[in-house]
Amino acid sequence: MATTNDLKNGLVLNIEGQLWTVVEFQHVKPGKGPAFVRTKLKNVLSGKTVDKTFNAGIKVETANVDKRDMQYLYKDGEDFVFMDTQTYDQIHVPAATVGDAANFMLENQVAVVATHEGAPLYVELPAAVELVISYTEPGMQGDRSTGGTKPATLETGASIQVPLFITTGEKVKVDTRSGEYLGRINN
Repeated sequence: MATTNDLKNGLVLNIEGQLWTVVEFQHVKPGKGPAFVRTKLKNVLSGKTVDKTFNAGIKVETANVDKRDMQYLYKDGEDFVFMDTQTYDQIHVPAATVGDAANFMLENQVAVVATHEGAPLYVELPAAVELVISYTEPGMQGDRSTGGTKPATLETGASIQVPLFITTGEKVKVDTRSGEYLGRINN
């Protein structure tokens, strides 16, 4: 338990059985009436954002969310198996929890896995990853970077749009949040 005076960005609260992260907070002391705390909260699981106001000094229940670097090992049925890089413990994370991150994960890649009371909440990849293009249509002579884009399949099986000059077998940098092509990697 903490009071509203202890609120800070990134703190996870347990409100009515749901986990919410504090995105913004502001202590307000009006000229008339009691002080209060205005917050913007984001649901840990759904990503939904809400504004909530607390009276100053009341107690709020905090949740202990454990974020650890874990190595993605393999896919087991619908689950993804991750290993804690320090304790070597393995956990199974359901595909629904991994979400779109699965499009950019390779075996042995390290990701941050957040858990609450042993249950995985979400998987956080680095902002950008380097992946190899497993297939794309060949470009035409004269294609330049200012031209259009074409679909390409990554080694993970995900499809992204790349410039016309990219060929099969090239390594590219991909934004894991939006799935956008960021650039070509020259070895």
